[in-house]
Amino acid sequence: MELKIGLLPGDGIGPEVIREAVKVVDVIANKFSHDIIWKEGLVGAAAIDAIGDPYPNETHEICLDSDAILFGAVGDPKYDNDPTAKVRPEEGLLRMRKKLGLYANIRPTYTFDSLLEKSPIKKSIIKGTDLVFVRELTGGIYFGKKGRNKTNDYAFDTCEYNIDEITRLAKIGFELALKRSKKLCCIDKANVLETSRLWRQTVQSLEKDYPNVEVSYEFVDAVAMRLIHSPSYYDVMITSNLFGDILTDEASVISGSMGLMPSASVGSETSIYEPIHGSFPQAKDKNIANPLATILSASMMFERSFNLQNESNLIRDLVNESIANNIVTQDLSGDSKSYTTAEVGDWIVNKIKSL
Repeated sequence: MELKIGLLPGDGIGPEVIREAVKVVDVIANKFSHDIIWKEGLVGAAAIDAIGDPYPNETHEICLDSDAILFGAVGDPKYDNDPTAKVRPEEGLLRMRKKLGLYANIRPTYTFDSLLEKSPIKKSIIKGTDLVFVRELTGGIYFGKKGRNKTNDYAFDTCEYNIDEITRLAKIGFELALKRSKKLCCIDKANVLETSRLWRQTVQSLEKDYPNVEVSYEFVDAVAMRLIHSPSYYDVMITSNLFGDILTDEASVISGSMGLMPSASVGSETSIYEPIHGSFPQAKDKNIANPLATILSASMMFERSFNLQNESNLIRDLVNESIANNIVTQDLSGDSKSYTTAEVGDWIVNKIKSL
């Protein structure tokens, strides 16, 4: 099978963790007799530095021509610390999502038995957690009208949604719930926000089409609390862009490290697979970044974009095995020996070769 995969390493630790995922994908492809066609593009600060545009047209064409895309991260302190910067790396990410129609971000959160003690949350609370967020990605406050007044002492950001944007996102949540435990939670702030009331109304109107799914509605502040003290209460959760951004980062604490959580952004043109941890510039070029979230993102890619379940399962099983055997980077090693980014990737690659 020929697989055309776009490659967007991006900024910070992005290139380092992507490098390990590519090694794993290549050896999986060889084992299962697939041909990989890689096409690499610039995005984020790397693209600004090279040509002044965080999402160049050339990169967009690569994405359109790919069956799936592996993405690292964007972000650089030199832009974060300059409030007057006219162009920012994150603009490339938002534009990429919009132009590719990546309207749904799917972020699983689960625990690893061998890491339960490393989570800041009690083992008895998080054991068995297996939930998934479906976050709306191309609407809401990140894309609404924004600006400042002429005297620069007033600013505004507008949250906007229409029924079609909510409906297409909610349908992904309902369909996912049908494949899991048939439980769906819609997260909003309907007691305050008009957009949230539209969210709730729209999701309620879809319930009749999915009679086997049990639907609940919760305010985002209540979910933020319950997510920590009763995470196993939830299964599939749908929410808006801003709420999803915050809650999924909170949920990453459950597993013990943001370096473990993969994600998929799906839409009308293609799908992008990426770790949730961001560019982590403090670790750049130190060979200490955890590559497992990116490798697990590649596992999601094999499953969702290519329907190659055996390939996906093998990657996921070997990630679990690497963690169980303490072949992990310093964020997970505790008092045990830690391994470099490349050593973790090499261990998984060599295990695949040996099978």
